[in-house]
Amino acid sequence: MSSQRQLEIVQSLYDASAAGNWPAVEKHLTEDFLISEGSHLPFSGVIRGRTALQQLFTKVMGMMDVTGLEVRARCAGDDHVIYIIDMVFAGEPPTKATLTEVFRFRGDKVCEIQPFYFDPAPVIAAVQRKARKAG
Repeated sequence: MSSQRQLEIVQSLYDASAAGNWPAVEKHLTEDFLISEGSHLPFSGVIRGRTALQQLFTKVMGMMDVTGLEVRARCAGDDHVIYIIDMVFAGEPPTKATLTEVFRFRGDKVCEIQPFYFDPAPVIAAVQRKARKAG
């Protein structure tokens, strides 16, 4: 599969996730797909299976107010796609957390996503801010 096609698939994962179109997400994931979040995050852990991305998305978006994702850069090669993004959180002023998401392909499907947060402090603060608002 070409690197361009891999980039298109990953972009479609972002778009379908944002729209809540989980069948469109799942068609691009392997049966044994996994996503792992680091132990330094409030939503740490490993989730497996085609519904893993939906499970994590629902959990994360329930824990903090994310108003957008801003793509800084993306690249593909050797069965991997890497996105560098800023996750934007609600607030005045809005705050951001920079992360890199590494997508690993097996054939024409994504089999793993590993997010790496440059600094987890803004994520932790966003989770705490939403928890305080919920009271």
